[in-house]
Amino acid sequence: MPQMSGILYGLGIGPGDPELITLKALRLLQSADVVAYPAPEQGDSLARSIVAPHLSGRQTELAIRMPLTVARFPAQAVYEQAAGELGAHLSAGRTVAVLCEGDPFLYGSFMYLFGRLAERFPVEVVPGVSSLTACAAALKHPLVSRNDVLTVIPAPLDDETIAAKLLHTDAAAILKLGRHGPRIVALLQQLGLADRAQYIERATMAGQRILPLAEVDPASIPYFAMILVHRRGEQHFMEFQS
Repeated sequence: MPQMSGILYGLGIGPGDPELITLKALRLLQSADVVAYPAPEQGDSLARSIVAPHLSGRQTELAIRMPLTVARFPAQAVYEQAAGELGAHLSAGRTVAVLCEGDPFLYGSFMYLFGRLAERFPVEVVPGVSSLTACAAALKHPLVSRNDVLTVIPAPLDDETIAAKLLHTDAAAILKLGRHGPRIVALLQQLGLADRAQYIERATMAGQRILPLAEVDPASIPYFAMILVHRRGEQHFMEFQS
């Protein structure tokens, strides 16, 4: 009788706070035979550090080490190799949990493994608390209300594209800042939206910082930072409109 394949789980583990993992993701994490996670070429994995308090130490761990520079990401060869290693575990009947910061299908690295393995093995994707909702909660600033339209904008887009999106939406979340921070801050100032922007970095992590945009050093903005912009400025929390 042929051996049954193991199941691949893509686990959204939240934005950084170890308590912001869902009960389902925690259960699957602790019951998995193999736990895999993205990691830089050198150093520790942020994803693993998030779930470290929940690990038993008895599972096989696989660090998927990849370059995090823009010029070399996503590293196709890395994902091919990782898919091969994970596929071997799955073929042997082992359950595999792949960790993904935030949510697996919101700019998550898991999607690159999903595309390589989903046709051959059973896969379950467990959604996680995204950076969008985590940042809004930490800022105490609703993303949208009533019939507002929210636009999610990756900072690597060019200025013209970002400006067009900002001018044709009610609210926006600008992410993946990092080295693009100075350009984005300058663009918001140019568009007259700087006073309607909220800035946060490393939301829910130990190093979380919330600053008025005017006090942010653009050159020091990390990758894990977000700017929330609302064209009305302050939300009208006490109003209700059907």
